[in-house]
Amino acid sequence: STQPTLGVGQCSSALLFAILSPVGAYYPTGFKPVNLLADTRYVRAWPGGMGDTKCGGNYASTIKPQAEAAAKNCQQVLWLFGEKQQVTEVGTMNLFVLWDNEQGERELITAPLDGTILQGVTRQSVLDLTRTWGEFKVSERVYTMPQLRDALKSGRVVEMFGAGTAATVSPVGSVLYNDERLAVPLAEGDAGALAKRVMNGLFDIQYGVVPSHPWAPI
Repeated sequence: STQPTLGVGQCSSALLFAILSPVGAYYPTGFKPVNLLADTRYVRAWPGGMGDTKCGGNYASTIKPQAEAAAKNCQQVLWLFGEKQQVTEVGTMNLFVLWDNEQGERELITAPLDGTILQGVTRQSVLDLTRTWGEFKVSERVYTMPQLRDALKSGRVVEMFGAGTAATVSPVGSVLYNDERLAVPLAEGDAGALAKRVMNGLFDIQYGVVPSHPWAPI
């Protein structure tokens, strides 16, 4: 606000700053697998709250759990919700899992927009891009950490990655859950094939390699 008074009321004048700067990889590891702590003690957001907004309160409460994750060699927290431990999102990105589901279908799954997670542009871009390929089922639905653990242990998970404005696309190498570190397959050494394909696909659109794409009009 730029109005010359302090008080509770509607703002009559304001100044908006847009600050632009070149950035490198969000994580110190670069485009390398990150380790996640699937936290069973803390809750990031609650239905009816502001978990789906860019609100400062969403981030302040995550600092302590994030420090605990770092002490366990994890770069981020994987937030769970409810008695069934629904998988929601990672601290800085939406989470995607490519697996063979319990019905035997190859599926790319991410948590639904239920008011507790951010409606990320990169999230939607990944969904739209992979749906145009038509190579596997793409779903926005509830799934739980016990289901993910069982799929990892039975070899049904193909790969996992996160997507976000800052993180772009980040492969996941492991999930620490109930003091058990669950390894995530990395078919190409430092990432899964789909994570690399999605990242390259998004960058090709951003940099104009894909001509006349509706997401990047020139």
